[in-house]
Amino acid sequence: GLFLQEENSPKMRVIRVGTRKSQLARIQTDSVVATLKALYPGLQFEISEFSGKELFLVRQIGEKSLFTKELEHALEKNEVDLVVHSLKDLPTVLPPGFTIGAICKRENPHDAVVFHPKFVGKTLETLPEKSVVGTSSLRRAAQLQRKFSHLEFRSIRGNLNTRLRKLDEQQEFSAIILATAGLQRMGWHNRVGQILHPDECMYAVGQGALGVEVRAKDQDILDLVGVLHDPETLLRCIAERAFLRHLEGGCSVPVAVHTAMKDGQLYLTGGVWSLDGSDSIQDTMQATIHVPAQHEDGPEDDPQLVGITARNIPRGPQLAAQNLGISLANLLLSKGAKNILDVARQLNDAH
Repeated sequence: GLFLQEENSPKMRVIRVGTRKSQLARIQTDSVVATLKALYPGLQFEISEFSGKELFLVRQIGEKSLFTKELEHALEKNEVDLVVHSLKDLPTVLPPGFTIGAICKRENPHDAVVFHPKFVGKTLETLPEKSVVGTSSLRRAAQLQRKFSHLEFRSIRGNLNTRLRKLDEQQEFSAIILATAGLQRMGWHNRVGQILHPDECMYAVGQGALGVEVRAKDQDILDLVGVLHDPETLLRCIAERAFLRHLEGGCSVPVAVHTAMKDGQLYLTGGVWSLDGSDSIQDTMQATIHVPAQHEDGPEDDPQLVGITARNIPRGPQLAAQNLGISLANLLLSKGAKNILDVARQLNDAH
């Protein structure tokens, strides 16, 4: 109702959008807002940046949860109506009262290698023995260590700008691993030296997609952002998130996925690794799921699936995607995945 106001009516509804201060977060938020503006020319959008500073007082694990908490706090207090995140940063179980109201069309979900200027033209395979490669992701390190045993993987911290500067200006790293999508959004395509194939490194759950977090009971905003759902991305990400949630992975252990949609079949490959990559269990399953055309009459009181609300997409395919994720997780658990994850979690907590 609120969105059908006359163009020239005096009271234009203002939609308030929250974002982190980082350059990438801002670019991602601006792209979603630009899409919404084009769809709803009668609405005004206001973007507020949050620095994460206020919450550094709270001793939290990892920066991601800090920013997420601060932005959710603003959502909860009605200071903002929606927040744009990288979907891979959003937990598979959201705090009560929040939901992901849109998942935008996925960009390239694979990881990319960015090389130090003196190694441009190389690949991970051809880097000199004992070269140091930077990544802060256990998922990447575990897989790549297994595949490229001649390299040494070391933690590198900071946002994209900081990591690239460390790579270029210090001599410590020969290369760093980053998400291709982030590099593309920043306009740094020319820095991508190699894109990793799933055989070399599977990606994180939800990688390459943006998720729009809203208040679960805010029907108007849910309707507003729901049109952004990309059906194929949505179904792939439901399967991936259901897989991770059922494994109880979380971001403190190496879990990775690869999905593809082809001829009405959704293929899901998933794996778990020990921290050094020496131990791993992976498998692939598929399910028949036809990518639906969007339609408007989903059931009214949908329970959320893996934290996502998509009322304008038929329910059947969403449930089928979720079941695929759960089935693959059960298959891996039956092959001993729990033990690998428990050991990885204990080792990681000990650090």
